[in-house]
Amino acid sequence: MKVRDYYVTPASSSVMRFLWKAAGGDRYLLERATYSDQVKYMCLGGIVFATGAMAGLAGGYAFYTIFSPKTADVLDKTKTVVQNTTYIPTDPQTVILSVLFGIIWGLIIFNIDRFIVTSTGKGDGTEAITWGELKGAIPRILMGAIIALTISKPVEIRMFKTEIDLAVQKQQEKEKQAGIEQAKINYDKKVADTKAKLGKIQNDIDAKEAAITDLRSEISKEITGKNGNGAAFGPRAEELERQAGIIENQLKELKNTPEYLAALADMKKFDDEKKSDIASAEQKAATLDGLLIRIQKAHEIAGWVISLFITLLFMAIELTPVFFKLMLIKTPYDYLAENRDELIKAENGIEVRYDYYKDKAGQERHLVMNHEADKMVYEKIKLTDIQKELTNYAVEQYKNREKKRIDENLDDYIKNIPPDESGNS
Repeated sequence: MKVRDYYVTPASSSVMRFLWKAAGGDRYLLERATYSDQVKYMCLGGIVFATGAMAGLAGGYAFYTIFSPKTADVLDKTKTVVQNTTYIPTDPQTVILSVLFGIIWGLIIFNIDRFIVTSTGKGDGTEAITWGELKGAIPRILMGAIIALTISKPVEIRMFKTEIDLAVQKQQEKEKQAGIEQAKINYDKKVADTKAKLGKIQNDIDAKEAAITDLRSEISKEITGKNGNGAAFGPRAEELERQAGIIENQLKELKNTPEYLAALADMKKFDDEKKSDIASAEQKAATLDGLLIRIQKAHEIAGWVISLFITLLFMAIELTPVFFKLMLIKTPYDYLAENRDELIKAENGIEVRYDYYKDKAGQERHLVMNHEADKMVYEKIKLTDIQKELTNYAVEQYKNREKKRIDENLDDYIKNIPPDESGNS
């Protein structure tokens, strides 16, 4: 490194050099540029690294939200949050996978952001952003906006987690009750259809059960003296008991008929189905705890204004490097970079004549001349021409030699001529 006596930049740290690399800066040139250039690229790299880190956290949390075990009561997973304001995940396997996914996702976004920043030029080198510069940056702005959206939504649902948990719990309870009610309705309908099929047997059973209930009520009144005949088990009570016994025997016979026993088996099956449907409704309600419903509840709770503000905040963070690079004026680092590029082109025999000609659309184009390649092509052409010339000379010499041999001994030459296909010599 050249030593200056008028300006010495501070030594760069490992962190600064890492952030330079994140921003696509050339360490060799930055160490020879100004401290202002070093700070600018360090800040750009810091934004790129911070975006990747936030993307990793958001991606890991989104992954855990999607694949974490679901419970019927969503607050069962967040009791620690309510009590201690600290959330401790309880599923180690999902946590490990979420961490791995978060790291991979963060590295992907970091790499994309690094590409967006490094591929964005300085525009015209002034602080003003012209329409031409903005138009050229539109693809990068769209990519950055999409990335900002994917980062902001998981962060948003984490910010309002307590409120979202309550809303999701209410939704789960609502869905569970709807499933239980439907299971009961289905059960009652099947039981009613089964009883309707029994016809007269069911009517007789209902009538005899009603008669037994009335007789037992009368017997109770006789025993307690409510009928005004004294509190005792007298002759009337005995007669009522005898009649009730007769009807109970008749009822038992009806309930032992094959038709009624088959109906009882069906109703038992219907009851098992109802219990299964209720359990299924509870399980379905428990699974209603994914990423989509949490995003929907976040929008309902926060409102579109707050949700838009959070998205715009992350979008501003994501797009700041792009707009800053368009606003940056040229500094010593940029001139050093241009000089480096020109030296490399000159070293490899590349000449660029800027705005040399206009194409059919009237756009000024650069003329690129690759002197090393042109030199190699020229050499190949000349070598080919020389090879052709030598070949022609060799053929001519061979021809002259054969002519001389014929002149010296014509008869031998004629004898050695091979016959043609017809056999003529």
